Amino acid sequence: MRLHPLALSALPVALLMGCGGGSSDAGLPQLSAATPGTLATCSDLASKFTHPNTQISLAEPVAAGALTRGDAPMPAHCLVRGEMFPRISPQDGQRYAIAFEMRMPLAWNGRFFYQANGGSDGVLWPAIGSQTGPQPTVALQQGFAVISSDAGHAGQGNMTFGIDAQARLDYGYQAVAKLTPMAKDLIASAYGKKPDRSYIGGCSNAGRHTFVAMTRMPGEYDGYLAGAPGYRLPLAAIANQFGAKQYATIATDPADLSTAFTSTERAMVSAKVLEKCDALDGAKDGIVQDTAACQASFDFQRDIPSCSGARDGSCLTPAQKTAIAPIFSGAVDSKGNKFYASFPFDTGHNAADSSFWEFFVSTNIDPAMTAMTWGSPPVSPTGFSAPAFALNTPIDTMLTSVAATSGVYTESGLAFMQPVNPTNLATLKQRGAKVMVYHGVSDPIFSANDTANWYEGLRTNNSGDASNFARYYPVPGMSHCGMGPATDQFDMLTSLVNWVEKGQAPDSVVAGVRAAGNVAGANPDLPASWSANRTRPLCAYPKVARYNGTGDIESASSFSCK
Repeated sequence: MRLHPLALSALPVALLMGCGGGSSDAGLPQLSAATPGTLATCSDLASKFTHPNTQISLAEPVAAGALTRGDAPMPAHCLVRGEMFPRISPQDGQRYAIAFEMRMPLAWNGRFFYQANGGSDGVLWPAIGSQTGPQPTVALQQGFAVISSDAGHAGQGNMTFGIDAQARLDYGYQAVAKLTPMAKDLIASAYGKKPDRSYIGGCSNAGRHTFVAMTRMPGEYDGYLAGAPGYRLPLAAIANQFGAKQYATIATDPADLSTAFTSTERAMVSAKVLEKCDALDGAKDGIVQDTAACQASFDFQRDIPSCSGARDGSCLTPAQKTAIAPIFSGAVDSKGNKFYASFPFDTGHNAADSSFWEFFVSTNIDPAMTAMTWGSPPVSPTGFSAPAFALNTPIDTMLTSVAATSGVYTESGLAFMQPVNPTNLATLKQRGAKVMVYHGVSDPIFSANDTANWYEGLRTNNSGDASNFARYYPVPGMSHCGMGPATDQFDMLTSLVNWVEKGQAPDSVVAGVRAAGNVAGANPDLPASWSANRTRPLCAYPKVARYNGTGDIESASSFSCK
């Protein structure tokens, strides 16, 4: 999905590392640690490096500090730009190619990081090792060689690329498959050896790319780091349009769906959830750690006041409750069959990005992607109205379209976008590779319940316990890849490397807040009552952070994963 503009801010330098816990995973191979290297060549790579279907357009050294992330300098490195598989589309006559850039540090740690792209792709972000987001440090700073790409089409706002049959497939899974071996060969040309260890990661659609790589490329990467993984992206987008249809029935202004469920009303719902669930983890601290217990305790119809008169933000009308409840319980087709997950009640339903996802994306981006990128055959862009498609096209029609094939569109939207058997990761597991996944419990576009369902399926397929190679970390209060009343800043990459290469299984990862003065910018949803130094452990599911009964309420050390 496309990142909200508020998420496109410069980000922080360093915070807290993952907490180690446990030892090498019994019965699985222990991968050796990467060994450092030094950049041997840069400028001559433009003429020296060759790879099938690849053109290098730029290779130049970049001085330390010439590229920054916020006010954090990137190390000296070699910047390489190029493209793969340039062509003219037989469907729309446009030029396509897989554009990429690589940044390879002079002082290399022996590792490769594939920076998966978010949104609808189409943008060549700087290859620093993360999309913009609240991570405290990025892979390039840590010494990784990093690649980024546009996944085979140009323009993040360009939803018509799906008219081209090959661009669909590149966006879905083929760009990563084509770029990965090329990147490893380019690293070998620059350093004299291929990477000892390879990692892939990112948040949102980048989390989807990571899930796809887990299933289609289990032998190419040693560590997979997925945030808010929209691994069922077409279905999540249709569920968001289901929500738009629900909101349209109660919007006081048909041109503004947010009038159906205002910011004040969303804040009220979050406050009622907090009132009911805050103490379930042993501490009244503004965070609902025990999500499962909260869903059992909180009742939307009972615990949200019903308006007896006019709407004033302190209640919801019966009509509002009737329209909004199905969005939380899970989108359904015309026969009442649920096709996407439910959404948990949490404290971040009024996060700064929530209206963007629920009221703009649902009627502008999701319908265009459904119609022209995943649907088969694609809807013609001539005269296309995204809001009209979202509000007037039956859900069943959308579901049928993304599951269909036709003519040159030989793979359905569900087939090329989704991972293959995502709960069967046996190949990855037996290699000694590791998976870490995180997801904001208050995410309004990709449900944390969907990720929990995936992990439960993974556990079932591994005799009830997948923790020796894959762990999932819910982030209470966090919205989509950040924001929300949450400790939304954490370094999971270091924890993943330590698990892959040292056998240090991360029982928890320490997360902090982004207060005023943070290099990433302040989290706009950070409650004023919280300490600027608040930290919490993010616990590996199904464990929950519980207060020890004593100690500083602002410190992670006062909580234990139980």
